[in-house]
Amino acid sequence: MPSNSTLQPTNIDVSSAPELTAPRAAYIHIPFCRRRCFYCDFPIAVAGDLARGETSPRMQSYVEALCQEIQATPKLGAPLRTVFFGGGTPSLLSVAQVEQILTTLDACFGIEAAAEISIEMDPGTFDRGALASLRQLGINRVSLGVQSFTDAQLEACGRTHRLVDVHQAIAALQAVGMPAWSLDLISGLPHQTIANWQIALETAIAFAPQHLSIYDLTVEPSTVFHRRYTAGESPLPTDEQTATMYRLAQAVLTQAGYDHYEVSNYAQPGYQCQHNRVYWQNQPFYGFGMGAASYTQDQRFQRPRTTHDYTDWLQTYQAASGQLDVAPVTEGDRWLDRLMMGLRLAEGVSLKQLVEEFPAEWVVQLQKCLHPYRQPGWVADDEEQSTVVRFTDPEGFLFSNVVLVKLFETFDAS
Repeated sequence: MPSNSTLQPTNIDVSSAPELTAPRAAYIHIPFCRRRCFYCDFPIAVAGDLARGETSPRMQSYVEALCQEIQATPKLGAPLRTVFFGGGTPSLLSVAQVEQILTTLDACFGIEAAAEISIEMDPGTFDRGALASLRQLGINRVSLGVQSFTDAQLEACGRTHRLVDVHQAIAALQAVGMPAWSLDLISGLPHQTIANWQIALETAIAFAPQHLSIYDLTVEPSTVFHRRYTAGESPLPTDEQTATMYRLAQAVLTQAGYDHYEVSNYAQPGYQCQHNRVYWQNQPFYGFGMGAASYTQDQRFQRPRTTHDYTDWLQTYQAASGQLDVAPVTEGDRWLDRLMMGLRLAEGVSLKQLVEEFPAEWVVQLQKCLHPYRQPGWVADDEEQSTVVRFTDPEGFLFSNVVLVKLFETFDAS
């Protein structure tokens, strides 16, 4: 297992990102949260305000099951280049539990010495000592779920932390010398205005994270927000206001030196999230834990979304020696996945690679389908159009869902 590895800025050759035949990335889902945020529809397990990994038999049982799944999964290739602990709130685990998972991963698949190892953490769920210990385990990237810099908005979202916790968390990250950390914010929150959104962006920049993730609020079914609010109606910002917030984030963050490399993500040069690029480039990856998705051996699979169902499924999986009874991904599915994910990236999708991997007539049809969106400036219409297809920034990204829906309708019906 890597020990206290240092994450170095990575210069990415986006012109020739190879399609991997075996997974080199692993996603680890830790479902536990102290409570469910009002906008959340993720597969989580509410553990209570006092829950911590070192005092919760339920969390330890889950970690044991997770490690059993890892051990039951066949190794398909070379050691892992990226590991990502997502959730949920992975920072509720004890350091020993994180170590147990990393040790199991390393024993079963191997982890490269220079691997990017990320963990999602919430303010108020860790201290400097725990962070320093995680750093010694090889954790070299943290995604900090700040979401807002005002206590009123945090409370309105059902978050358990407050602004004082944010300051303490960032101070701890800086004190231990975390090689890279990302700050998450949400736009379009109840009672949020353009003015206080700009303040939030400027506050984030002042903390100087290497990476920022900016998510627009989506009111999902079966959430508290869905019961309380209607999208686009007060106290939520209007669609025009949220579009202005998106444009403002792009202007403010790029002027501050952050590359807008993906629809919702910004990074200082060399600090793009390598793990998430695996998804956007439609490369294979292992997934472990309740609700986790995986893409291995040309099969996509999502595990059950409750701990009870996940535990039952795990018994079947172990009995089958880690084999999934899932239909393989079709060529048409891979084509749509490549477009839906790859067009989220600023560099877009290489036409040369598409022609090499898919029927030439599909690529011709793609160009025809995208043509109407060049005139309004959503799809790039420049010297690159003969080599790549990509959305413009910010307008193309802002209206990307309109174009992607059209692409899906065109090719799903063909």
